[in-house]
Formats: sequence, C-alpha cells, structure tokens
Amino acid sequence: MSFRDDVRAWLATTPRPDGLHDYGPTPTVDDVPAGRAWQRILADAGYACLHWPARWGGRDATVAEQAAFAEETARAGVPRQLNIVGPDLVGPVLMTYGTAAQQERYLPPIRTGDDLWCQLFSEPDAGSDLAAVRTRAVRVDDGWVVDGQKVWTSGGADAEYGLLLARTGGPGYAGLSVFVVPMTAPGVIVRPLLQMDGESKFNEVFLTGVALPAEALVGVEGGGWAVATATLGRERLSLGANAVSMFRALDDLVDAAAVRGRFDEHLRDRVTDLWIRVWLLRATWERAIAEGAEPGAPAFSVLKLLSSETQRDIGDAGIEALGLDALWSEDEEPLVHRMLVGHAQTILGGTSEIQRNIVAERILGLPRDPYRP
Repeated sequence: MSFRDDVRAWLATTPRPDGLHDYGPTPTVDDVPAGRAWQRILADAGYACLHWPARWGGRDATVAEQAAFAEETARAGVPRQLNIVGPDLVGPVLMTYGTAAQQERYLPPIRTGDDLWCQLFSEPDAGSDLAAVRTRAVRVDDGWVVDGQKVWTSGGADAEYGLLLARTGGPGYAGLSVFVVPMTAPGVIVRPLLQMDGESKFNEVFLTGVALPAEALVGVEGGGWAVATATLGRERLSLGANAVSMFRALDDLVDAAAVRGRFDEHLRDRVTDLWIRVWLLRATWERAIAEGAEPGAPAFSVLKLLSSETQRDIGDAGIEALGLDALWSEDEEPLVHRMLVGHAQTILGGTSEIQRNIVAERILGLPRDPYRP
C-alpha cells in the first residue's frame, strides 16, 4: 500500500481520545487534554513529527507524504498534531540553530506532546513587520533580562515554553535575537483575547524583568532574523487539508441555503465559482508538491494567498446562504463560525499583503520597496 493508504487505514481503526475533534493548528484550553492524548498516540504509531529526522523520532518524510498526512487527518476529522508551533516551527529551528543541550532538552517532549510551545513574535506595532520589534533583551552577568509586550500569541495560555524574538541591538533585522522563554517564569503574564467567534486561541503576553539564563539564546546574538524566517511557511503544507474543509463548507452552505429557500441562481453561480477555485487551489498545491517546492518557497505564498481569500469568500457566501440566521444559529454553528473567522484567514500566517510582496519580489522580480526604519 501507499503511504496515504497506510495512513487512511490507521486512522480508520485507531481509537480516539474523548472530546477529540479537528480544532485546526491551535487547540483551545478545552481541546488541550484530548490533543495531548492524541499526540502521544501519533508518537507511538510513528506519525508524530513526520518531517523530523529519524534520530529525533521522525520519519524523514517527504513534503508529499507530509501533505498527504495533513489531508487524510482532515478527512478523518482529527488534528494532524497537537499544535503547529512545537513540531513544525520550534523543532526544525532547534535542529538547525540550537545547541546539543537545547535539542536534548526540548525536542523529545515536543514530539510526545508533553510540552506545548507558542511563538512570541508579533507585537502591537510589529505584526507583519517584524523589523519593528521593540521587546528588548538586555545582557547581564548571568544571562538576559527581557521587557516588552507580544500579541496574537496562539496557544500562549497553555504553553510551557515560548520562542521569543527580541531586540538585542540596534534597529532593523540585524538587531534581533531569539530566546527560549519558560511561560511560567516570573514576570511573564498571559492574557487571553476573546475572539468574535467565542474562542480565545490568541493571547497578549507581557514580559517585565524576565530573567533568562545565557543558554536561553537560540543561535547567535544578532542572528534572530535568520532563525525567525526559518519558522515561517510550514503551516502551508496543510493547504490540502484546508481544501478538504472548504469543500465541506460549500456542502454545508448549499444545504443551509436550500432549506431556507435561498439557493437562487445568483447563489448557485457564486458557489460554482468557489467550488472551481477550491479545485484549482488543490490542483496547484499538488503540482507545487510534485515539483519539489519546499514550504518556504514563493509558490506556497501564492497558495497561501489563494487559500486565504477563498476561505474569506466562502465565509461571506455563508451570510447570503443563512440570511438573518447568520446573526446566530445553533443548528448552523460550523457555517456561522466559518463566516466569523473568514476574514482572519487573510491576516494569520502572513497577511495577504505580505504574500503579494513575496510574489512580486521573488516570482515577478519587481524591485523591493525601500526600507524605512
């Protein structure tokens, strides 16, 4: 059997922890217990951290295998891993830039789900423009002291550790460094942010006089931008899984409109257009993988842009399908939820504006805008 067949058969026969559902890349507080249990099951079966080297419990999986696993877990209605930050972002960063001691300490509990991680990058005035980060780490005799604020930190309320981007030098990218921060350290305060869909997956994090040992530095001082960019793009491997969920959303949308007598010619045309766009997205995703594109390649920026804007438009179409019921309907909760979070897709994981810049500069060869510090 193929790798996809093996995964599909395993998912069909493996018992699932109570309360497990496909919560996406980030669990809520209530999702964490089932998510941890599921991560241990994945680890025991050899499906956790597929892209990691075998030395660290992975399978050296190809990009195509990783993408197939993401798609099959979406079809089965389960998360492909506990969360995105530890396995997909922090793990590869530590393997590339971390010391042997950091790797031995942090990698095994990421794979088994014992340690959750969050990413402390964005700030109130530095979201997509990370060169504007103001959180500062000051060197002291026995390490560093950190002061600053982060926001939009996914999973910060549940995480044991955070990967922090802070300023250790002057302005611009060259003044940035990356650190490991225990989220229970004195001076770290996490405040969940209530989203319009009722969830609180995002958080704001305040760091006041947080003392870190010298060994908390990941890579070299001033090398933070290289470390930060190494964490970007891996979530785009799940674009095929997004296509699965978008097809389901379109089915739900059609059913909801038909029940309400709202599936008129205009909405049929709109749904047909969205259906075609999802198929084109999936076909382009498969072609990029077949051609060997890596997650950080410009091709995945094209896909991220197309996926985000299609998800946004499906959410908007849900308003038309539900009519006044879009204000809130318990029976159509998944469709209402998609409507509420649709526009967020064009922000999270790299804004659509940033993706357009990448396409313009790296694919079309257009000149970069001059940097203004």
